[in-house]
Amino acid sequence: MRRRRILHTVWLTCVLLVVAAAIAGCVMILRDRGKAGLEKPYNIASEFPFTGNNSDSQRAVSFASNLCVGDDNVALDGVELLESQNGALFDLDNRKVLYSHNLYEKLYPASMTKIMTALLALENGNMDEIVTISENNVNLESGSQVCGFVPGDQVALGDLIDCLLVYSGNDAASAIAETIGQTEMHFVEMMNQKAAALGMTGTHFTNPHGLQDENHYTTAYDIYLMLNEAMKNPDFLSIIQLSSYTVKYESYDGSLKTTTLTATDHYLTGEATPPMGVTVLGGKTGTTGEAGNCLALITQNAYGAPFISIVSNAASKELLYEQMNSLLNNIN
Repeated sequence: MRRRRILHTVWLTCVLLVVAAAIAGCVMILRDRGKAGLEKPYNIASEFPFTGNNSDSQRAVSFASNLCVGDDNVALDGVELLESQNGALFDLDNRKVLYSHNLYEKLYPASMTKIMTALLALENGNMDEIVTISENNVNLESGSQVCGFVPGDQVALGDLIDCLLVYSGNDAASAIAETIGQTEMHFVEMMNQKAAALGMTGTHFTNPHGLQDENHYTTAYDIYLMLNEAMKNPDFLSIIQLSSYTVKYESYDGSLKTTTLTATDHYLTGEATPPMGVTVLGGKTGTTGEAGNCLALITQNAYGAPFISIVSNAASKELLYEQMNSLLNNIN
């Protein structure tokens, strides 16, 4: 009996030793794997056959695969901008920068800012929502472009976007910002977040309308990125083709008001004529003392191919459209 008990004890001890050795072995294996993981982190290139070795450049190539990418300055016959200006011509179908002048240099966008304001409103807003104009919406820089709304007026959000893009109303921009962002400050945060998402690395917004602020800036290339995104929205494309817009709304006193606003784009009003074979689909103008006269434009050539062209800081509207035509002469 005693002998059997001793054998049982020896057998149990052996089993425990085997189990302990197995556990120790597992711990060593897991520890070695952990070290290997730290020394050699997960690499997406080992899972997917990218060409090239730089992961940052791979991400950039992927991001830009459907975009026009070019040098800061690309010459084109018949196009001459002043050193103080920025400009570009983009062939969207072939993803080429046909012309660029100071493409990545800082500029003040003025009301071209409103492309982003409209884009966010169309993406996030209810077009039938009735917006009550606030004191803040009309308390703007003296002499700035406004639709003429007064505090207490009630306007549909969709109408405000038309007023924004067609007539470039700064009061409309402010009202849209407060409606979509709850506060103008939060809406500006949304603008900068959207800019970052679009790869607009040379842009910083401080307001929804483009009134002058030294910390409110962009580049010609970033304007292209913004307009290229906005033109994917069919409502945006429809609005920017309007030569005028008649807005109907309820006045602060309860009466119904009607105001007709004329487009700021001279191509749409017939004050400027594009080259033969060029169809102007629309775009966005901008004018301040510091930004000069600006225009970002979407056009088609005689074959229906789309282009984006940008001119900033022209000394006069006449010169702006002359320089824009010098770009458009090259799309056919």
